[in-house]
Amino acid sequence: MRAIVLLSGGLDSLLAARVVLDQGIELEALNFGTLFCNCTPKSRCCSSAASAVRQLGIPLRTINNSADFLEIVKHPRHGYGRNMNPCLDCRILMFRKAADRMREIGASFIVTGEVLGERPMSQRREAMNLIEKEAGLEGLIVRPLSAELLDPSIPEKEGWIDRKKLLAIRGRSRKPQIALAASYGLKDYPCPAGGCLLTDPQFAARMRDLLTHQPDFTLHDALLLKVGRHYRLGPATKAVVGRDEPESQRLLALAAGDALLELADMPGPLTLLRGGDLPEHTVMAARLTAAHSKARDQSEVRVLVRSGGRAEPETLTVAPADMGMIAALRVGS
Repeated sequence: MRAIVLLSGGLDSLLAARVVLDQGIELEALNFGTLFCNCTPKSRCCSSAASAVRQLGIPLRTINNSADFLEIVKHPRHGYGRNMNPCLDCRILMFRKAADRMREIGASFIVTGEVLGERPMSQRREAMNLIEKEAGLEGLIVRPLSAELLDPSIPEKEGWIDRKKLLAIRGRSRKPQIALAASYGLKDYPCPAGGCLLTDPQFAARMRDLLTHQPDFTLHDALLLKVGRHYRLGPATKAVVGRDEPESQRLLALAAGDALLELADMPGPLTLLRGGDLPEHTVMAARLTAAHSKARDQSEVRVLVRSGGRAEPETLTVAPADMGMIAALRVGS
């Protein structure tokens, strides 16, 4: 018997796969990624799927969902969670793609690490049923960690998998999962839950601002949301100031016909100005650049402005923005 396991690389999906493997089911892991993953190299949440499959001894297939997911963020059929997270639509998309892969390799069902009541939007009983139905997978999803609390799936009814060997974990406490990991001798696992930037209030504020002012935004626009400090200067204009040298380099890489600003006389942040067609927007961006530098206490600062239409940079002499201006223009953190 063969199945697909949705493997985020987090603890729950790792345990779910292990429980099913113990019943002799052959598994292929399917990992989905989007540009909104908030994991870092230090937390390892999103990058740990490869480590997980090495522990499990199963093959891994990865799918980048960013382009498809972006359309869901713009128009979620089932709405957003507390912030800008369209969790139900996201799960439906993943399960539909998992169903395609299931049919492609001749697998019989799908396994997930979902725990009843762990996530308020997508892991309620009603939400799970809705997701199954809209993904065309009614009865074909096995949730080993909470199976005893849910209606039996087709694999359980048909005896493809022994329901008595499945679990009854519920809620947000991690203690049962940690104890189960210890019983399996699993020590090298990532932080219990990966994350989506759209659930973060500050990042969600940036996404909401972008969606409000540019409903037809692109993947490139969304990538920019992950870098620097963001300031809304006008309906079609924003400035993004790098926090440090690595962020300034990322802004440089993301610039696409945008103006770039930096201090003329000392090291400082790089600022990307997008949609800055009005002179006053350029001045505002220059003042913000100065305000985030060591020259913030000077009365006048020279700022270089480089744009695609100019052979040589323009030099502006400005007063650094004050705290009131920064607070009024800032979007998110």
